[in-house]
Amino acid sequence: MKKNFLGNSGIEVSEIALGCMSLPSDAKKAGSIVDEAIAQGINYFDTADLYNKGKNEEVVGEALKRHRNDIVLATKVGNQWSTESDEVNWNPTKAYIKEQIHASLKRLQTDYIDLYQLHGGMINDDSEETIEAFEELKKEGLIRAYGISSIRPNVIKRFLANGNIASIMMQYSLLDRRPEELLDSIGQAGKSVVTRGSLAKGLLTGEGLQRAVKMDGYLSYSDSELKTVLEKLLAVHDNLHAVALHSVLEHNTISSVVAGASSADQIKATIDAYNTPVSAEQIAQAKKLTRQDIYQEHRE
Repeated sequence: MKKNFLGNSGIEVSEIALGCMSLPSDAKKAGSIVDEAIAQGINYFDTADLYNKGKNEEVVGEALKRHRNDIVLATKVGNQWSTESDEVNWNPTKAYIKEQIHASLKRLQTDYIDLYQLHGGMINDDSEETIEAFEELKKEGLIRAYGISSIRPNVIKRFLANGNIASIMMQYSLLDRRPEELLDSIGQAGKSVVTRGSLAKGLLTGEGLQRAVKMDGYLSYSDSELKTVLEKLLAVHDNLHAVALHSVLEHNTISSVVAGASSADQIKATIDAYNTPVSAEQIAQAKKLTRQDIYQEHRE
């Protein structure tokens, strides 16, 4: 599998990453999925301290400890969950970040994290304090690089201007092309984008039309528009899963597509789609059939 550098970090990541949020809590089942991902050439694994109140990090740590020197491990911080309830508060402070890194390291059974990401961001955050925390963690050798997971243009611009982030995680798919307004500027700054939601909740897979029947539209697409556009996309290429992946990876700012899987078969389906040829002409046709909305929210 092709690998790309993550911004200017020197870290190389596979073009398909495993988003670990969907991993089963059973250690044996999760381990088999992770082993299949590695066998298929995936070296990049993404989780967060928020997922299942830290238990997902524990599952990931157990599954990856045998492979630690061969993989890139990413997690996220900033959402402070209550041990007594499902309440979550936003906390991007330096003190919290520097405290939580040790909890994540313990759960992940490692002494360093390759990519530590701020799991969100508000325009009124003290981003300089957050950046200072990440920079100190780098100097301490606890992380190799840091990034943010955000769809807010002004938050992204602030971190590009003031920090040395390696990457930005953004939801990006054929059905959600809003990041395209930012991709050129992010790439020109020498940073990377890693994507989530690139299969649009399974709508851009072989089960897309069946899933659409059960959904009341998607983002700005109404129910009827969604079904129509999926049918038209299938007329462009009979493997919608492949078109979905290649249309995102087409832009050189994209380093990796983070795709979830709850079974080894789902890993295989994604890799089969990745290995299916899709021409530049087919990608262009697919994009003509979908909308390029812009971010109407999350601006000052």
